[in-house]
Amino acid sequence: MLHAIHIKPMHKAITAFYARRDEIAAQGATNEMGVRDAFNDLLQALAREAKWTMVPEQTMAGAKGSHIRPDGTLYDAFRIPRGYWESKDEGDDLEAEIARKIAKGYPLTNIIFENGDRAVLYQSRKRQGEYPLKDPNQVALLFEMYLNHEDPAIEGFEQAVTHFKDETPALALGLLGLIKEAHRSNSRFQDAFAAFHELCRGALDPKLSTDAVDDMLVQHLLTERLMRTVFGNTEFRSQNVIAAEVEKVIGALIAGHFNREAYLGKLNGFYAAIESAAASITDFHDKQGFISTVYERFFQGYSVKVADTHGIVYTPQPIVAFMVSAVDDALRREFGYGIDGPDVVTIDPCTGTGSFIVHLLQRLAQTHPEALKDAYRQRLFANEVLLMPYYVASLNIEHAFYELAGQYAPFEGLVLADTLGLAEHAGGQIGMFSEENAERVEREKGAPITVIIGNPPYNVGQANENDNNQNRAYVVLDDRLRKTYVRDSAATLRNKLSDPYVKFFRWATDRLGDRNGIVCYVSNNSFVDQIAFDGMRKHLLQDFTRIYHIDLHGDVRHNPKLSGTTHNVFGIQIGVGITIAVKNHQHSDHRLFYYRVPEDWRKEQKLALLAESAAAPFDSILWEELTPDAKHTWRVPENAGEFAAYLPMGSKSAKLGRTGAEETLFDLFSLGVATNRDSHVYGFERSEVEKRAETFIEIYNAAVDKRKRLGNKIDPQVLVDTSDLRIKWTRQLKASLTKAEYSELSARHLRIGCYRPFTKKHLYFDDFWIEERYQQHRIFPTPASEHENQVICVPSLGHRGAFAALAANVIPNLTITSIDGFQCFPFYVYDEDGGNRRENITDPALARFRAHYGDETISKWDIFHYVYAMLHHPGYRERYAGNLKRELPRIPFVPTSPLGPLSARGEGMQSVSDSPSPRAE
Repeated sequence: MLHAIHIKPMHKAITAFYARRDEIAAQGATNEMGVRDAFNDLLQALAREAKWTMVPEQTMAGAKGSHIRPDGTLYDAFRIPRGYWESKDEGDDLEAEIARKIAKGYPLTNIIFENGDRAVLYQSRKRQGEYPLKDPNQVALLFEMYLNHEDPAIEGFEQAVTHFKDETPALALGLLGLIKEAHRSNSRFQDAFAAFHELCRGALDPKLSTDAVDDMLVQHLLTERLMRTVFGNTEFRSQNVIAAEVEKVIGALIAGHFNREAYLGKLNGFYAAIESAAASITDFHDKQGFISTVYERFFQGYSVKVADTHGIVYTPQPIVAFMVSAVDDALRREFGYGIDGPDVVTIDPCTGTGSFIVHLLQRLAQTHPEALKDAYRQRLFANEVLLMPYYVASLNIEHAFYELAGQYAPFEGLVLADTLGLAEHAGGQIGMFSEENAERVEREKGAPITVIIGNPPYNVGQANENDNNQNRAYVVLDDRLRKTYVRDSAATLRNKLSDPYVKFFRWATDRLGDRNGIVCYVSNNSFVDQIAFDGMRKHLLQDFTRIYHIDLHGDVRHNPKLSGTTHNVFGIQIGVGITIAVKNHQHSDHRLFYYRVPEDWRKEQKLALLAESAAAPFDSILWEELTPDAKHTWRVPENAGEFAAYLPMGSKSAKLGRTGAEETLFDLFSLGVATNRDSHVYGFERSEVEKRAETFIEIYNAAVDKRKRLGNKIDPQVLVDTSDLRIKWTRQLKASLTKAEYSELSARHLRIGCYRPFTKKHLYFDDFWIEERYQQHRIFPTPASEHENQVICVPSLGHRGAFAALAANVIPNLTITSIDGFQCFPFYVYDEDGGNRRENITDPALARFRAHYGDETISKWDIFHYVYAMLHHPGYRERYAGNLKRELPRIPFVPTSPLGPLSARGEGMQSVSDSPSPRAE
């Protein structure tokens, strides 16, 4: 343990423990279920001091083939079990109960036996002491001993893993250097690599780069020892169909040029620490969780880009167990058979380390052992796109089957392949590393899949084009997205629909086809309520007849009071949920059910709920049936009907001039300018901005010169130097380079912009260098327009922060106050040259205001100021907070609205409640 933990007798958890005991005693509860609640809360609270997580009543192997279930098993961040807890009744003979549990094989590495009156601690198979629970000093001493205990087998493990992030990148760079040299001078390696590269392109990505394959070789070299030692499989290199192909290339690399064992000797301490820690874990499934966490840390230390693109965070076991149980339960409820059914064919499309398949096998063995072998050989499939998780999945699944069936058999349903990429090759055979792997692919493609379960990766894509870390494009699947989820979305910004998890939902729906079946994913759950996913929600409820969603939230960006490390089940920043989508042709209607765990729950509470609910997922969850509205909103906000009756500030349909569009206050509106290179084109000094613009234009034009000289002989991407921070290479700029278009510096592009509230900066406003102008060139086309025009800026649909409104008279930035963007409503609009100025508030809106207030002198400027005042009305913001996240503001008339009189309330706006017209003075 890196730091000793000290527990004081007056620790708030101990104080709460005694208060809870008094409360239970007052209720007359003295049995185990009553008193253990208090100790359970105490244990979980103090375990957090050591960053341990408790899993209740987890089944594990006991003595002589039996199974045991301690009341609590405590795991550290590496999924190593660090402690156990067993509770008994206060009236029980504790010594006799301890003897009985020891005989059953309860682990004595670090375990507390207690009966509410006293506790007995065993460590390293020795009785360490007895502690009266009525004495806070003894309770504090008990937990200091318990939380600071470290089994000799794992001593130094945490330090080794900590150093691993420092050591491995340097070692990996050295390996990459050896591989690069082999590319130049080792002809045997060149031939072996070329053949392997071609196989990788067929299996994983047609555009897979040489660098990516080099990375695979490094991953294999750094980790294959662990495959052999942690899992006790000395023949791993030759038995695994993929490892055998990789070894051919490695063999060519090391022949006469490189000593594998000598080079990797620098990691011997790390390997030994992992192997020693793994040896201390007797339960194979704990070992599976342990190695998964090690790999998670490996990717985050060795390859941050791979971890980001593929979402390398493995699924907690309580989530896996709940989802497997939910699928089994749903099959029985809907179709009369469970996962044992002969027509149930299951795939985990992004299997990671194989947890879902392992749990499916375990459930089959427990409930229908006669179906185990047939399912394993014929009806279970799994894909993984990354090499190391694929290795672990293969070993995990095959070992689990060996334990359950008593015999070894390779898991022929596992394929190293990009699931979404397989859809691109629906019409024929593709290269798949080896003949055996290709046969597996073809068998999977022909399987009538009825259940899809897993944890798809989720990230929208790279934040910075200079990272060159884009998600892969899929021609077939992306086209399906455009024709369904994207086409039917009313949102302006729909880039979130490119998130891989969204593609996995689309793929899963298409993979089921017309068959009855179930899709069960744990994923980013932004799609439940964010506006960009309205088209996705529409199609999900069309494609499935029953949808159940458990919202585990934990979205730190929406609620900064939460912490990803303590409240999110994956330890990430975005909200998470479990979706169970059922397609049953016998249903005559489509229904939606939803459950949201309490907002302030920590991840331990959420995982405990899932663990407790796994026995009866649909009966133990308090489902709420939702009725979506016409805009495909699932969680319809309060006062939605009232809000819908007001006049909208703007709409996409009206802006596009579509027939039948609802009347709006404003005709045109636009997002603020998105430069995608703020640090290059904004500045407080005009000369500074001009100098930076001159520099990046010179760098870019030099690349165009080279492009013109070399023509089609060179890939334009080779000309992009992402290490030169004086220029920012964005998507549009790369496209301009491909077309060999020059850029020219011009003083007319030097403008003033509103960068943040009340903060003006000079801006180089050239369409060539601004990634998205949107309509700002029609709102502030010239410096002269800044002296006569104004815009009201409001958050875009689905914004995550509080509602805000801001007025500006210069070009506004997209993210003035919100990372989700601002929509700008101008008073005037112009042609691009600054001519043809016209008012942007619509004539029908003017007529409605004049008719409502009976005042023909009301002007459009009056309405403009009235709208700005209404957007600052505290009652308006509070009453319609949910609606303002889902759509652009709608403006009521006062004092006839439920808000009552419009009052400035200290915001500097004039009250119009006593005036016959809403004129702003």
